[in-house]
Amino acid sequence: MKKIIKHITFVTVAMLMFSCENELDITQKGAISLEEYYGTDQSAEGAVTAIYTELREMQYNYKFLKNICSDDVWAGGADRGDNNELEKMNEFTYSAEHGFLSGCFQGYYNIIYNANIVLEYISPDSEIKSQMIAEAKLFRAFAYIDLISMWGTPPLVDHPLVPSEYQMSNGNPDELWALVEKDLTEAIESGFLVEKSDVNDNSVYRVTKQFAQALLGKAHLYQEEYTESAAAFEELIESQLYDLYRGAYDDIFTFSNKNNCESLFEINRVVDANNVWNNYNMYQLMIHWRTDRFTTTPVTLLGMASTGWGFCSPQKGLYNAFVAAEGEDGYRLNHTLKTYAQIQEMGVHLDAGTTIISEGYFFWKNRITSDEIPAAGYGFAWDDNSMIMRYADVLLMASEANLFAGNQDKADAYLNLVRNRAQLENVSATIEAIKLERRLELCFEDVRFQDLIRWGDAATLLSNQGQQYPVMASNGTVTYKSVNSEGKYGFKERNNLFPFPSTEIQLNNNIEQNTGW
Repeated sequence: MKKIIKHITFVTVAMLMFSCENELDITQKGAISLEEYYGTDQSAEGAVTAIYTELREMQYNYKFLKNICSDDVWAGGADRGDNNELEKMNEFTYSAEHGFLSGCFQGYYNIIYNANIVLEYISPDSEIKSQMIAEAKLFRAFAYIDLISMWGTPPLVDHPLVPSEYQMSNGNPDELWALVEKDLTEAIESGFLVEKSDVNDNSVYRVTKQFAQALLGKAHLYQEEYTESAAAFEELIESQLYDLYRGAYDDIFTFSNKNNCESLFEINRVVDANNVWNNYNMYQLMIHWRTDRFTTTPVTLLGMASTGWGFCSPQKGLYNAFVAAEGEDGYRLNHTLKTYAQIQEMGVHLDAGTTIISEGYFFWKNRITSDEIPAAGYGFAWDDNSMIMRYADVLLMASEANLFAGNQDKADAYLNLVRNRAQLENVSATIEAIKLERRLELCFEDVRFQDLIRWGDAATLLSNQGQQYPVMASNGTVTYKSVNSEGKYGFKERNNLFPFPSTEIQLNNNIEQNTGW
């Protein structure tokens, strides 16, 4: 085929060379510039829809990567080796070849690529196109916040690259953060990002001005720019368009509460019984209880029709932290986790003679009920949304920013709003109180590992993770087994940053690998 194409090209060139000069001046048919292609509102919306789609498609890698490295969970499963990739991340024995790392890294840069297409080729000559430009800036900043905080010096790409630019070197953190702040500030000040009509408006599914303000506050917080962070969060809080959900705590994430008053942004899934496969949610399937080793009762409780692998099993340390703060009968604890004894009281137990990797604790706040399954027998085609950020996270980040900015009253107020919803008394905000509250309130919500890294606590709290793993029998007895040799497991200095994926290093000689990898 290549020879044929070359032959055709040669003949075409030869014919043109012997043609009259005026015959060469022909308008090309059926070809338009990218500016023309993206010249309509519909094309502009389609370009930004590609960003939303990319974020949805990367959720499997995104959520596993952000949670499995924390002290919230064990890799889990029925047996050792059920998911080697999860075990490697959970125990810090992974390498630069790991699939979650490369999948997330590529996903973030796909978002950046699509955002750059919008910003390069779409002109702000209509309200729709101006809105799409603002959204593209927000998404580019969103991707870079994670890339910087998890990889340190990712290449700075702020426009569509030409071939001569493909070998990009490491980015400068100051320049990267400056781009994040510039993108978010311009998006916020553009006036084109949508806003909810009131606190109870659950119809807005696009990114909002307030989500941009939350990201700006987060970016400043990650840089320890506390005054600027507090100011960004204050604008969001003063809008009064968001609030803590006041119903049952474990209903925050349910199907019936999509885009509730606490949600800053969700990855939306559309209910469509005729196209259930479009909502295939492998991540939810993976983390659901290991139903093939339980009695059939979990089908009634969780509606998953014998599907679930039981990955990301809660750690005993998380449960103990709840008990120390709230007691065994704590309101939030009992709406977040269930013990094996508690689910046995519901009629749920492991089949005799079977085991699972667990310390006897199960996540409850993200359970799935039978009425959330769109079609009988297709429990993995789940229509619920994936929460990216919620207001409790904003309040706790605002408390932290205000604490270090010297605004103790506001730090106290925002911390205690979250504690009061959990039916806990007021306390004075300290960094230790905020750290604890973030762990309990936001456990298994994609923030714990990055918190531990930025606080400098990961080396202490995760140093022994992977030394042993727990195995629970049907009678509830837990034993601990070890497979890792001395020094092979646990958080080390190099784990403060993820390695750049080996495929990226192989394709781009100008990227310098992070220290220790």
